[in-house]
Amino acid sequence: MNGKVYLIGAGPGDPELITLKAVRILQSADVVLIDDLVNPQLLVHVRADARIIPVGKRGGCQSTPQAFIQRQMIQEAQAGMTVARLKGGDPLMFGRGGEEIEALRAAGIGVEVISGITSGIAAPATLGVPVTHRDWAPGVTFITGHSREGNEVNWAALAATRTTLVIYMGVKNLPDIVTRLIAGGLAADTTALAVQSGTLAQQRQVKATLATLHAAMLASAIGSPAIVVIGAVADLAQIAAYTESVAKAA
Repeated sequence: MNGKVYLIGAGPGDPELITLKAVRILQSADVVLIDDLVNPQLLVHVRADARIIPVGKRGGCQSTPQAFIQRQMIQEAQAGMTVARLKGGDPLMFGRGGEEIEALRAAGIGVEVISGITSGIAAPATLGVPVTHRDWAPGVTFITGHSREGNEVNWAALAATRTTLVIYMGVKNLPDIVTRLIAGGLAADTTALAVQSGTLAQQRQVKATLATLHAAMLASAIGSPAIVVIGAVADLAQIAAYTESVAKAA
C-alpha cells in the first residue's frame, strides 16, 4: 500500500512557532524532506531512525529541482513510507505546495496539508505591525517579488488597492518594484519596512519611505531572506522597543 505525504509548514523561523500537529506528524514520519530555510532546530522532533533529505531552495543559490522533489516524494510514498515535506512558513504560501499537491494526486498518493505561520504576518508582528487595520488598511495583499515569466505582477494595479503590500522574495527586484508602484500612483513617501530573518535571533529591520527603502536596506546591509511591508501600517513599527527587548533578552 502507498504511504502518505504531509506538506508541513515549519513557521517563519523561530522553532517555537510550529504547530503541535506539525510536531506530531514529524515524530511519526519515516522520511523528512527539509527546505533550506527551515530552522534545523526543528529536527529535534524527528525520529532518530528517520531519513532526512535536504531539498533546499534559496534565491541566488544552487537549488534542488522541483521535479526531483516531487519524484522523491512519490517514490517514497509508493514504497509505503510516511513522508513529511517540511517547508518554511506555510506550505501553500509561495512554497510550491500547490504544484506538489497536483503531482501527488496525479500519482495516486494521499496528501495532507499542515498549515504554518507565514513570515509575511509573523515578521512585521515582531515589531508590532499588523498587516491589516480598520482605519488604515482594509486588507492585505501578499505578493511575490520574483514572479514567473508570463505571470508578472501588475504593480500599477496594486498601487491603487489601498491595501498593505507584503512582498516575499523581493529584495533583488526591489528598485524595479518601487519604480512601478510609484508610476502606478503610490505616493513615494508611503511608509515601508523591511525585515530580514524575521522571528530569529539575528532578525534585522529598517523603516523608510517607499522611495528610500532600497537605499536604507543597502546602508543597513539588509538582504535576503527579507519581507517587505509597504503601507500606512508600517508606521506602527516599534523598532527601538524591539531592539531594546532583544538586548535585554541577551
